[in-house]
Amino acid sequence: MSNLDIGIAGVVAALVLIAIRVPIGLALGLVSIAGVAFMFNMNVAWGMISTTPFDYVGQWELSAAPMFLLMGFICSSTDMTRGLFTALRLYLARLPGGLAITSVAACAFFAAASGSSVATAAAMSRMAVPEMLNNGYDKGLATGTIAASGTLGSLIPPSILLILYGVYAQVSVGQLFMAGFLPGLLSAFIYIAMIYIRVKLKPELAGKVQIDPTAQERRDAFRDVWPLPTLILVVLGGIFSGVFSPTEAGALGAFAATVIAIVRRKLTRAALVEAVSQAIVSTASIFIILIGSLFFTRFLALSGFPRAFADAILSVSTETWWILLAVTMIFLVLGMLIDSIGLLLLTLPILVPLVNEADINPVWFGIIIIKLLEIGLITPPIGLNVYVINGALNNRVTLPEIFRGISWFLAMDLLTLIILIAFPIISLWLPSLAF
Repeated sequence: MSNLDIGIAGVVAALVLIAIRVPIGLALGLVSIAGVAFMFNMNVAWGMISTTPFDYVGQWELSAAPMFLLMGFICSSTDMTRGLFTALRLYLARLPGGLAITSVAACAFFAAASGSSVATAAAMSRMAVPEMLNNGYDKGLATGTIAASGTLGSLIPPSILLILYGVYAQVSVGQLFMAGFLPGLLSAFIYIAMIYIRVKLKPELAGKVQIDPTAQERRDAFRDVWPLPTLILVVLGGIFSGVFSPTEAGALGAFAATVIAIVRRKLTRAALVEAVSQAIVSTASIFIILIGSLFFTRFLALSGFPRAFADAILSVSTETWWILLAVTMIFLVLGMLIDSIGLLLLTLPILVPLVNEADINPVWFGIIIIKLLEIGLITPPIGLNVYVINGALNNRVTLPEIFRGISWFLAMDLLTLIILIAFPIISLWLPSLAF
């Protein structure tokens, strides 16, 4: 049995283990250790176990991930989005589908402060979905809006997925953050346009919202808007201006979120403990998957599988459109079964050599990958954001109803993906200015 055969068997074994719900990090680690031991011996496998985790996880750039997670969870546990949502609601509620449009805008702001799709979906589902349901909104539209808009946290910087991609693929995280900004706004704009047109054609989807604020109420609402815009200005303004690196921005963002929560008198001991605990658990989960993927990378490299895979794809055509089509098919299928972080770290060992071989811009390719991962966050049967919303609402809206509401947003995501592929300048314009 050749090394390549062992590599192919390892990929199949990893997918089978993941399909039967073995934790992704554990599945990748076990397959990798067994594969290296089979190709060489247990001493070589033990050498990989003893050196790889520390060498990689100890990288300075990765420290941005727990800091941005902590920042997002502090925002969520101290209810930092409510003032912004309330103000937007007063100004946008009269539009067709105004509460849903408000939710998209609020999710985009929160995504820019949290970097986490799950945190965005969880925070906004408790706030926005009950508001829409109480005003007669269709259950599918109300929950589908939050589930889809929550995915904006994957693309709008600071994004945990962009950090992981950048560190793994050796691409500037700062460039990736800049590259994700306009595609994230484009996604939000397309969601808003779709909601507006659908409700305009079918008004019963959005019920009848009775909101008629006075000028004084509008002014009062804006008094509590400042926390999120301030935090975004500090973090993204510092990164885009080059004042500090993404890693430094993560630490400063967590500190700024804490200070803002203290100023607003929202940072109770319980809220702080909850935010820190969630950040620790999320970081540990991500790093376990990351370590497993590192083992998997070493195993596949030793087997020669990535090179063989790249040759197989490029033997059909070396055109960029064909490579992107193949990658899209892989992600659409696997995205139905594997969560976004696990899927990213599972596929990067195979895709990075392919991208390098085909001489595709890694920044643009990273944005395409993250957009595909966004689609996976709302694609059945996994659709992690859907389950987060279902849990946050205590099953007030059933899973089939949420997935039904998702269908229109999935179509818009595919439209956005086509636009980003057809016009790379959308992703590359801001990085070209700064770098």
